[in-house]
Amino acid sequence: MTKYFDSLETRSADERAADIAVQLPRQIARAKALAGYAGTLGRVNPAAITDAEALATLPVLRKSDLGKAQAANPPFGGFTVKPPAGNAHVFQSPGPIYEPGGTSDDWWRAGRALFAVGIGAGDVVQNCFSYHLTPAGMMFENGARAVGAAVLPAGTGQTELQARAAHDVGVTAYTGTPDYLKVILDKADEMGLALKITKAAVGGGALFPSLRQEYADRGILCRQGYGTADLGSIAYETEAMEGMIVDEGVIVEIVTPGTGTPVAPGEVGEVVVTTLNPDYPLIRFATGDMSAVMAGESPCGRTNMRIKGWMGRADQTTKIKGMFVRPEQVAALVGKHAEIVKARVIAGREGEMDTMTVRIEATGGDADAYGRTVADVLKLKGNIEVVAPGSLPKDGLVIEDARSYD
Repeated sequence: MTKYFDSLETRSADERAADIAVQLPRQIARAKALAGYAGTLGRVNPAAITDAEALATLPVLRKSDLGKAQAANPPFGGFTVKPPAGNAHVFQSPGPIYEPGGTSDDWWRAGRALFAVGIGAGDVVQNCFSYHLTPAGMMFENGARAVGAAVLPAGTGQTELQARAAHDVGVTAYTGTPDYLKVILDKADEMGLALKITKAAVGGGALFPSLRQEYADRGILCRQGYGTADLGSIAYETEAMEGMIVDEGVIVEIVTPGTGTPVAPGEVGEVVVTTLNPDYPLIRFATGDMSAVMAGESPCGRTNMRIKGWMGRADQTTKIKGMFVRPEQVAALVGKHAEIVKARVIAGREGEMDTMTVRIEATGGDADAYGRTVADVLKLKGNIEVVAPGSLPKDGLVIEDARSYD
């Protein structure tokens, strides 16, 4: 196995800048031709946008903008090159937001993150990202195929069957949320099944240090990647374990939250990403995630920008069990029952697993009925606590993250 996924990872700064100076104007031109950008890029000269400094003069595109455009012009809001029938897949993420998907050429670029963990030919990957509606399952399926690995398309749930399959098939690698691998390992132990998993590429949630160490104690190398359904892979860990290397298929900026203004080098701000994917040219797409640029190059030899990884959210949106929970979803929950005054979602930890508690201020009502609405609106099941009106703090929070990331 070679040390790097390809030669792009070790380009000099001048080579990378020269390549971007060619690719970025082409991508801006593709975007300018799309209906979704008519109001923002109509007067932009693509030939003048050749580097990050010029890129920073363009407007930021937010997920709320995308959602509004899609509602007015379904399903993609005029932001994709191909119509729905021209894509291999069409996905739906919470919102709802619709995304296109391809199956060729590692469309989401997940292969780099898997390669950096050592996954490749000869491996069987148990892919426990969901294949249902959202693109995560296909993202890592494509990535595994790009590095020559076989895939067990496991998805989520049915843990006993998953543990049995991992044993019978001889699975050697895992992709999925950080905590679900422990569920499978514990179930295999309970069933007396010896597993051969030695590598894990995880995402969709925080990899807590204690959990990473537990995997290491079991002989499993676990590294995390950072990406989104819209943008694909954004950055990934390597053997250097010093931040995350930005993927070669995107341009990352760190800006003051709520604006498009870049922060000073090293300062924490919101992650804004421009993708070079010709099928889906998202320009300055605001992720809502917070991070910071790290100075210098990685000791692993990859030369692209490094970021510190996920450092929280610019809003109250929180990822629980690999799923985003957004303030507007909590508002929708309150609106479903006339007797609910307000609600607060609390993300916690129990052992190495995420938990979700929903505290509901209400004048009455059925906790079981509230639980069904929570599952329907938030797409997650949680513990329901009904409290008297006036009980919840008046601090403006509707989502509280009570987990410790130390």
